Amino acid sequence: MHAPDPVALHHASDGVAVITLSRPERRNALNLAIKGRIADAVLALEADASVRVIVLTGAVDYFIAGTDIAEMEPMSPAQHQALETDRMFTVLRRCPKILIAAVEGYALGGGCETALCCDMIVAGEGARFGQPEIRVGIMPGAGGTQRLLWTIGKYRMMKLVLTGELLTAADAFQAGLLSEIVADGSALPRALAIARTVAAMPPLAVQAIKDVVQRGQDLPLDTALALERKAFVQLFDTQDQKEGMRAFLEKRPPRFTGQ
Repeated sequence: MHAPDPVALHHASDGVAVITLSRPERRNALNLAIKGRIADAVLALEADASVRVIVLTGAVDYFIAGTDIAEMEPMSPAQHQALETDRMFTVLRRCPKILIAAVEGYALGGGCETALCCDMIVAGEGARFGQPEIRVGIMPGAGGTQRLLWTIGKYRMMKLVLTGELLTAADAFQAGLLSEIVADGSALPRALAIARTVAAMPPLAVQAIKDVVQRGQDLPLDTALALERKAFVQLFDTQDQKEGMRAFLEKRPPRFTGQ
């Protein structure tokens, strides 16, 4: 019997692809090889015009329990730079397509940071989130402080990263970290349902929304609002805008083409 591919890629439906991490013996902990495989899979899907939404999930009741400490422990600062240990996170953050994390079980350390790179997070009610790096003498290094600061605010973030305590799915949702909580075992089906809905939306509008959110979060509010307005107006030069509004007025389903 063959072991499952530790990073499996498949097309789930029209416009939707799924990347599944399966390293059950280590609770799907990230090592350099796995991170490289995930980054390459995302880049391949970026280049695939048929894919509009990517779902990232973990097999065997875990999302990602962290980064492989045994591999990381002897590393020097120079090795981190030379090995590009943050490459996967950079690829995920820069991905122009919609990313949805489907989380069951643990999303800790690098696993939590992986989820934070996504546009939406759907979690089973038994999921746990946290940045426990402080407990092994380091700190989050792939967005754990900055993404959490932007997402849940300074005071909740500081408690989380300075104590290493975990958040339940309910607490994470209340803090604004999750898109939805679902019954355990349902995160992937629900993420796929959302992905199919988004994949059926007008592609240029989807891309414009992601672009203004990504760029706008680091800009002063007035500048971000101007960016949003510009993108809004430009969509009135698309066929999908004409089709969407005509379909609404004619009380029929729209047929979007991405033009």
